[in-house]
Amino acid sequence: MKIIADLHTHSIASTHAFSTVTENISFAAQKGLYAIALTDHGRAMDGAPGAYYFESLPVIDKEIMGVRVLKGMEANIIDYSGKLDADEKLLSRLEWIVASMHTITLFGEPSVEKCTDAYLAVCENKNVNVIAHSGSDYFKYDYETVVKACRDTGTLIEINNSTFSSRRDTVKNCVEIANLCKKHGARVVVNSDAHFFTSIGRFDSSLKMLDELNFPEELVVNSSIENLQKYMNEKGIAI
Repeated sequence: MKIIADLHTHSIASTHAFSTVTENISFAAQKGLYAIALTDHGRAMDGAPGAYYFESLPVIDKEIMGVRVLKGMEANIIDYSGKLDADEKLLSRLEWIVASMHTITLFGEPSVEKCTDAYLAVCENKNVNVIAHSGSDYFKYDYETVVKACRDTGTLIEINNSTFSSRRDTVKNCVEIANLCKKHGARVVVNSDAHFFTSIGRFDSSLKMLDELNFPEELVVNSSIENLQKYMNEKGIAI
């Protein structure tokens, strides 16, 4: 399987990442990627850029060095009702929204029920494209219920390559989630979650896992230009 787009990446705007947007796009071009999504962290994250940064993203060209550049955000889920750290007006102006849970941005004791409710609400948010790196034991949820909701709402579940190096203890959960996506026909997206430009387009560990699971290529939205463009059309994102 080949991955043609990296749709979860960070730049120095997030302050804990170490490359510029230009460096990330340039490396994506070198890797022959069709598209890249710029998804710096929402405001609840320590050191994240302010609202004006995201409002100004449209100044970046739609295509640079032959790469389609999607302007977006990794929005933080900040409560168990599924609220995000950006208002609907801002989210609707962006092209690609990744939503995720982090221990430093989501307070209150988690439970399977509360995390499930949060993810179900996120699935219903028409601005959200992806639920990211959701294999944490701390934020455990009812995988089957959420996978089915993602299938029904067209929300993508991320297979995050960084998990295999920085969150190794969660890989077993990611395998379970991927198997449920395969069982129920829920689409996934394979991303690097790069925080330095040399990680852009690095998907080796994720692809190894999917290959071992005999995961259907048609359920991976960034496995071909055709699959990604079909998804973009569904969501009204300009190609």
